[in-house]
Amino acid sequence: MVLFFQQMVNGIMLGAAYSLVALGLTLIYGILHIPNFAHGHKYMWAAFTSLFLVVNFHTNYWVSLVIAMAVLGLAGVGVERLVYRPLRNVPHINSFIAAIGLLLVLESLSLIFWGADFRRFPSLYDKPIHIFGVAITLQRLLVIVAAALFIILLQLFIKRTWLGATIEAVAQNPEGAQLVGISIDRVSSLTFGIGTALAAAAATLIAPIFLVYPTMGSMPNLKAFVVIIIGGMGSIPGAVIGGFMLGLMEALGGGYISTDYKDLFAFGALVTFLTLRPTGLFGKGVR
Repeated sequence: MVLFFQQMVNGIMLGAAYSLVALGLTLIYGILHIPNFAHGHKYMWAAFTSLFLVVNFHTNYWVSLVIAMAVLGLAGVGVERLVYRPLRNVPHINSFIAAIGLLLVLESLSLIFWGADFRRFPSLYDKPIHIFGVAITLQRLLVIVAAALFIILLQLFIKRTWLGATIEAVAQNPEGAQLVGISIDRVSSLTFGIGTALAAAAATLIAPIFLVYPTMGSMPNLKAFVVIIIGGMGSIPGAVIGGFMLGLMEALGGGYISTDYKDLFAFGALVTFLTLRPTGLFGKGVR
């Protein structure tokens, strides 16, 4: 029973990180209707940014998280304007190619700036806490709590602010939104900034638990796509629920079967949902 609860805690932690990354991806998809394949590599750059600040400038961990979110959020705005906006009215295949090209550029630049070495992120919160026989480090607990906070704040932003209302309007009916004076360009930039900042938050929260390296964004990127397909493309609740489902699936499968197959569980779930429910749990559209 202790193993079950231990893996449940690990799964919730993984699910929290997956949900944050997938939230950014599903927001971007909800506006542009293209999968942003480079999303995971922005996640990787955020981890390196936070690591650089903490190691070289002895920046407070939480300050580095805020700075990484701000820097990557602005980078997301720049990517939308320079890469995706010029391709808005052309066939979607062009955007797919541009996203893959951007992915390769970001990975190559990281190798140039940081090298190919695996790096350890120093953590002040690695002391384990024992609750009813279940051991959890404070860092893992912080991932869960911080992710929950970001999810709640995003939902409040979408549902309770006029900026959030404009994002929903553009996601549901871009032509109608333009007719009432909403700027598609501004909403797209804002969405890219928020989505990339959420990935940056996830990277900084998870980096002290795992290693930091140039290809670290590839698997979270793939997992985020699995999450938004399970939850429903463009659905915010779907991204959250799908993220926790995937995290628990991986943790329990790894604990009771083998950690060697944890990625197999994720992609097995993807195939299952594509076969039985292609629209995911919550269908389409930002809700």
